[in-house]
Amino acid sequence: MLSEDKNWFFEQHDAHTKFGIGFRSRIASEKSAYQQIDFYDTYDFGVIFALDGILMLTQRDEFIYHEMLVHPAMAVNPDIRRVLMIGGGDGCGVRELLRYPEIANIDVAEIDGRVVDLCRLHLPGADWALSSPKVSVHICDGVQFVREVSQPYDLIIVDSTDPVGVGAGLFSAGFYTDCLRALTPDGILINQHESPFYSGDAREMVRTHQKLRHVFPVCAVYQFHMPSYASGHWLFGFSSPSKRPLADAQFERWEALKITVRYYNTALHKGCFALPGYVQELLGD
Repeated sequence: MLSEDKNWFFEQHDAHTKFGIGFRSRIASEKSAYQQIDFYDTYDFGVIFALDGILMLTQRDEFIYHEMLVHPAMAVNPDIRRVLMIGGGDGCGVRELLRYPEIANIDVAEIDGRVVDLCRLHLPGADWALSSPKVSVHICDGVQFVREVSQPYDLIIVDSTDPVGVGAGLFSAGFYTDCLRALTPDGILINQHESPFYSGDAREMVRTHQKLRHVFPVCAVYQFHMPSYASGHWLFGFSSPSKRPLADAQFERWEALKITVRYYNTALHKGCFALPGYVQELLGD
């Protein structure tokens, strides 16, 4: 839920908790066919981007989210060549994928074309990333796109909003089953997995994990610190027909690539799959 008070953007995290960022100006605001889209110029977080009052990214800390979205999978399988990004119309995840010269093709399936248009205008680097000859942007429903895949992908990344409204279908068991079918035998699925801290987020996290466990032979969860997200404690899911996130990691090959990163590293990779006790209890693993 969004509220503005004397140039403050507030996001409600729980019934009695909200997070605020002071802004100089609202630089874009539009109601698309799917959602409310807003961009703000803030004092401490640079440009921030929100959908339906929920913070999607800030210029200051988005590198954390997007590095952890992309690089753990690439360290497990540096031979990834074909990638599908569902969501990701901001271009930041695509930017991280383009750091790998051997990736040949990146399909982006984004349901809201206005998100792509506005991110190209207001987020530094978005236009460059989405205009790469390796990238094909499809304005379509990602659920339907995956259902109709004919040539499998080595990596599918679900960079989704929360499991409500336009993003709800990206958290269904049927969608995960279609993702499994759309992957190569060594393929990897990375999905936005919510937070374990606040009760509402934790409930959705558990539901998501239970669905994935019933579909994928390998199903793991990893964590990272995201300062601008609810509680700062956020999770991604790592699922695969065969690849294991630690036992199959090829750290020496990844390090030899000399990818420029600010948050991810191979030591962090080893540790981020070690979850706190309360998260293990919630997940039932």
